[in-house]
Amino acid sequence: MSTLQQNYVKTVRRLAEAAQRAQRPSESVHLVAVSKTFPAADIREVYAAGQRNFGENYIQEWFAKTEELADLPDIVWHLIGDVQSNKTRQVAERAHWVHTIGRLKTARRLSEQRPSEMPPLQVCIEVNIAGEAAKHGVPPDEAVALAVEVAKLPNIQVRGLMCVAEAGADEAALKKQFDTMRGLLADLNAAGVAADVLSMGMSGDMETAVSCGATHVRIGSAIFGRREYPQAI
Repeated sequence: MSTLQQNYVKTVRRLAEAAQRAQRPSESVHLVAVSKTFPAADIREVYAAGQRNFGENYIQEWFAKTEELADLPDIVWHLIGDVQSNKTRQVAERAHWVHTIGRLKTARRLSEQRPSEMPPLQVCIEVNIAGEAAKHGVPPDEAVALAVEVAKLPNIQVRGLMCVAEAGADEAALKKQFDTMRGLLADLNAAGVAADVLSMGMSGDMETAVSCGATHVRIGSAIFGRREYPQAI
């Protein structure tokens, strides 16, 4: 078993233990392996260990990987980065999930460009839970209204909400942010949108997220290792 595969197994175990502590079935927590900046060969290794859901941030990089990994028919692609208007067609034609809907305009384009023979695109509304200027998403008090409008579009299914917790927040602050997300999901259902997904938690806070009801946890460095970003020239 390779190092990547060992990391993957350890991560699956961590999530299962976190679910057990939260008195939740382990199958209620879905792992999205975040493979951005890592090569397709690494994805193949983790896929071989049993993982099927992979998250990517950068459309061009992800699209190239879909070509290279086209022989893996049951791989499930989750877009977890901002989707720019000029990239919506690629996403609509190849992605299974988009976790980062923050504008009705983007959702409309994805709906219009989704091929009719494909199942509906599964989407989450991105919530800027800590109100950070550098992060995408809508303020918490606008999330439900946006979700209701997006849910009216054809070829799209609103599944729930996504957030990136405040970097460096302590346990109490994380819990407060994640609990707010859980409350928003309840509000969304009360507004008539049948939603069951809370996409929240990463390598450093996955256990806290699971304790607060996360259903999809986005894990990168715990599986693939430290990311090396190219330096700007």
